[in-house]
Amino acid sequence: MLSRFSTLRSLFKVENVLLLRRYSSQNTINLSDPAVQTFLKNLMVEHDNLHTKSRRTLEEAKRLQEIKPIVTVLDQRITLFDSIESLKELNKRDGQDEEMQKLIKEEAQLYLKHIKEIDNELQSILLEPYFTEGGVMVEVVAGAGGQEAMLFARELLSLYESYANYKDWEVDIASLDVSDIGGIRKGSLLINGLGAPELMRMEAGVHRVQRIPVTEKGGRIHTSTVSVAVLPQPTEVELNIPDRDLSIETKRASGAGGQHVNTTDSAVRILHVPTGTVVECQEGRSQIKNKQIAMQKLRTLLLQKQLEEQSSKINSERKSQVGSMNRNEKIRTYNYPQDRITEHRDGGGSLHNLKGFMEGGEPLEQLQTSLLRHQRYQIVMAEINDFNQYKKETEN
Repeated sequence: MLSRFSTLRSLFKVENVLLLRRYSSQNTINLSDPAVQTFLKNLMVEHDNLHTKSRRTLEEAKRLQEIKPIVTVLDQRITLFDSIESLKELNKRDGQDEEMQKLIKEEAQLYLKHIKEIDNELQSILLEPYFTEGGVMVEVVAGAGGQEAMLFARELLSLYESYANYKDWEVDIASLDVSDIGGIRKGSLLINGLGAPELMRMEAGVHRVQRIPVTEKGGRIHTSTVSVAVLPQPTEVELNIPDRDLSIETKRASGAGGQHVNTTDSAVRILHVPTGTVVECQEGRSQIKNKQIAMQKLRTLLLQKQLEEQSSKINSERKSQVGSMNRNEKIRTYNYPQDRITEHRDGGGSLHNLKGFMEGGEPLEQLQTSLLRHQRYQIVMAEINDFNQYKKETEN
């Protein structure tokens, strides 16, 4: 029985990988397109200009590191094409015997095979997501569906906590508002690590679950929603908060939590006086740790307020029309009766084995990477189009 279960699980894993590859394979760049070739040539010129500069700004140094792997592969590609041209010239010479012609043909085939490998490598580099070291606050809020939405909100929060451990990221529970039957009305995590900002950003939006709730006696399938917000965590350098702007209180923790509840002043409440923003943390046993988590949560909220104010000033009309798009858009459906996860955004697709997906391991990582690659493809194609459009305008 166990062997049969393991085989079934392996089949699901293979099927999921093939599905994601199929969606990813649609995002390929046509390297023979003249517009793409012009763009790549310009990258080589840009690289040479930056490389020969004796002094570079921080942005220039970052840009050089960004395009260097692309140019390295392009140099190999050019060398291979030059070698093929040399073989063509050699083959045109008079007096070539059959043995020499055979050797030239075999060598040319080897070069062509190597070019195909180089082109695949170039595709991977162009579409490879960029990962940075940083942190985010992941906020999960139960939406439509009452207690069932709260139960699924708890499961999503557990999914992200398990996923952070799988990725070897640092994760802390920042807040939990627990419901009567074990779900959560609202909860948040602080996650830090390489790739956390980019990968977890793929979770922002509305998640829909379709299943028979444990509270349902008639066996009917219910649809509930949970919204996920992913906010960047600022560093102390990016957002310095003077001590005079803070009012900090400690109190005894309340609610479920074990023996430390109501026995030590471990809970921390911080008020940011200028904005009236209040944060609390009582999830840990240590007052020092709870204060650190509360301060990081406060920085994240204050940074979000700053970004929203800037966005409002820059484009208030657009914001009033679309609102907070990520929050209101249904991004993923978890269909339990059909054991299927459907990613509604481009670059996603459908996966099976919901139980395995909710464990927060490789399936979620593969889905997020596929979405990021699709985004990267759109960005690269936009850069190519913008560059060629600019080139045309300057030449006219």
